[in-house]
Amino acid sequence: MVKSLMADSHNHHHGHDHSHHGHHHGPGHSHAPKVNESNRRRVGLAAILTGLFMIAEIIGGVISGSLALLADAGHMLTDFAALAMAWGAFQIARRPANWKHTFGYDRFSILIAFVNGLTLFLVAAWILWEAVERFLSPTEVLAGPMLYVALGGLVVNLLVLWILRGADQHNLNVRGAVLHVMGDLLGSVAAIAAAVIIWQTGWMPIDPILSVLVALLILRSAWVLIKDSAHILLEGAPSGLDSRAITADLQSHIDGLVSVDHIHIWSITPDRPMLTLEAIVDPKLRVEPISQAIKARLVDKFHIDHATVEVRRAKP
Repeated sequence: MVKSLMADSHNHHHGHDHSHHGHHHGPGHSHAPKVNESNRRRVGLAAILTGLFMIAEIIGGVISGSLALLADAGHMLTDFAALAMAWGAFQIARRPANWKHTFGYDRFSILIAFVNGLTLFLVAAWILWEAVERFLSPTEVLAGPMLYVALGGLVVNLLVLWILRGADQHNLNVRGAVLHVMGDLLGSVAAIAAAVIIWQTGWMPIDPILSVLVALLILRSAWVLIKDSAHILLEGAPSGLDSRAITADLQSHIDGLVSVDHIHIWSITPDRPMLTLEAIVDPKLRVEPISQAIKARLVDKFHIDHATVEVRRAKP
């Protein structure tokens, strides 16, 4: 959301032509965390529902002998872990910033998202290993119990997905949770299909075959989650923000701006972009109005309301 300009610059004179202007913050901005209470409640409820049904699915998988059900239960385990850790991340992110963590604890949620992605890879590897074992040594599957449990899983996953769809989809932990649940939803569909095929035809290999499909879905979810979270952890530029485009835009719109150097863009979370830059200005002009104009442009055009702009005059 575009915020109105609120100049918060500091001009320190050091006996030469170098001036430094501090951070720009939008109205009401502070380093306090921005935790959406709706996100926290929805993720917590989704974790409870997922955890309860995961236990039922493990029991159903053992009783029926279905790898597809156990694979789906394994995915539900990661769903539960992802949702529980996301809820914990929201709790920790509520802590205020301090002298040791000046940006607060928002980045903890990104670390959790990265760990969730790694756990998905491990679960997928386990499912693939078990599927190979089943191909080599076929196991009888009880289609009836398998079908009933898989139908229950489908209903629970649809309910959890509906709950999470009402949360903020820009939050990386919410996105990660949705990816988990969507993969698990498809896993439930695969388990239902396997149960129906075994019930109608008695063809047991369909169980490990569809388990492999679930594993591939899990791997895709894991890759997306790891890629996005690692990009933030490595201080990558936020999506849609290109330092070259920002530099060109400022130079074409700010009168008196000679050049832009040392521009760095990163984010604490996907919705908290940060920017620092050095602006070289016409030596005949006042520094402070140009600094304020740069910050206003960053807010209006690029939605960056946390910028540190260092301004110095060009040599005559």
